[in-house]
Amino acid sequence: MCSGYYRRMIATRLRIAADHPALPGHFPGRPVVPGVVVLDRIAAAIEREYGARIVALPQVKFAAPLLPEEEAELHIEEKDGRLHFQVLRAGTPVASGIAETEPTA
Repeated sequence: MCSGYYRRMIATRLRIAADHPALPGHFPGRPVVPGVVVLDRIAAAIEREYGARIVALPQVKFAAPLLPEEEAELHIEEKDGRLHFQVLRAGTPVASGIAETEPTA
């Protein structure tokens, strides 16, 4: 679980390169970044910025597709002992959710 030692809120840029290995075949002719790749980037940011790893994702919502090379912004905020995240592309929600974490060893 999160602790009061976490920074209250962070914001960072997010961009998935067109040559990412998960993109071929997802979908031919019109590639879309798989949700699991977005979640992987969120997990990496949580580990880097908070020194924690995700142990549960009790809520995740994908509102719009993210395309390769699109710039997005990741916001993470600690509330109620959990990390709430939101991915925005030009102010439009792409994904949001809640991550339960524990400190990394």
